[in-house]
Amino acid sequence: MPTDFTSLDQPFSNQINIKGESYLYFGGTAYLGIPQNQEFLKLYIDGIKKYGLNNGTSRSNNIQLGIYNDAETVAAVRFKSEDALITSSGYLAAQLTVKTLSQHGKVVYAPATHPALWLQNQESDTRSFSDWAKNTLQLINTSEQKNWVIISNSMNNLFPEIYDFSFFLQVDPEKHVILIVDDSHGIGVNNFGSSAFDLLPQQKNIDRVVVASMAKGLGVDAGLVLASKETIQGLKNTNEFNGASPSAAAGAYAFMHAESIYKMEWEKLQQNISFLVDKLDSRWKFATHFPAFLIHDPEIDQKLLKHNILISSFPYPTKNSPPINRIVLSSWHQKADLNQLINSINS
Repeated sequence: MPTDFTSLDQPFSNQINIKGESYLYFGGTAYLGIPQNQEFLKLYIDGIKKYGLNNGTSRSNNIQLGIYNDAETVAAVRFKSEDALITSSGYLAAQLTVKTLSQHGKVVYAPATHPALWLQNQESDTRSFSDWAKNTLQLINTSEQKNWVIISNSMNNLFPEIYDFSFFLQVDPEKHVILIVDDSHGIGVNNFGSSAFDLLPQQKNIDRVVVASMAKGLGVDAGLVLASKETIQGLKNTNEFNGASPSAAAGAYAFMHAESIYKMEWEKLQQNISFLVDKLDSRWKFATHFPAFLIHDPEIDQKLLKHNILISSFPYPTKNSPPINRIVLSSWHQKADLNQLINSINS
């Protein structure tokens, strides 16, 4: 009977143990290994001791914890934005931002934009990002519409590609664009461990807004918005923000004090990426410095499973589609793990 990997009762790590069998695990989104980082866990426990397990009061309450404002200040500085907002989840951060800012212009979605940013179901768009970019630039510049809200991921983590938004520098200066970018998979990982915010085009007619889940690379169950002070204040004035409970204060505390941990783990991750890049052949596709490696081999997951190696494998975009098979690295992987992976691939 095949082993069931869908009901695990242990934390994810570089190894998963089931029924006496040990498997190397190359999947998930814990790119910086934070869920198993002992120094980070100590910070989180210190935060629990200081602030308790959770905080069920809203940010509009007359009695509040100050750590959320402090964490937002740290996030703004760390990720090079003017201001920041932290919510209880990436989904809330995305929905709050899109619902509020979509009122200020004509909305255009990029291909493969994450459903967390949808206002309603989006039709499938099979264009490449570069084709979409050319068409969108022409649409904005030739339309009589003055105000635009453009919504996109910062990258495609499934078919690894980091998007280039510099084409917005060619937008007619008479047009105003709010550019909302979801950096959930990139924050803490891409752009030398920073965020996509300072990579977005900086000019007067473009308002840059980055939303992100902090639960992936950053390892905290929370959502983040990076933007100008004016935009952040507008979001904080909404009923959705003021009515929602915040994230756990312990997570905010750990995030604030973990900058050196994030940097160290990012460096380990980059070493792992470089090692694997040198060993893989041209069948594998990847984006520079990002830890996902795609191969168009529908049986590779089963081949590696015979060597007790688990990789990311699921059908996309529908349950009847062929599987997307990827190796996903984390800083928690050891050199021995990578050597075993390479030997299994080559065999």
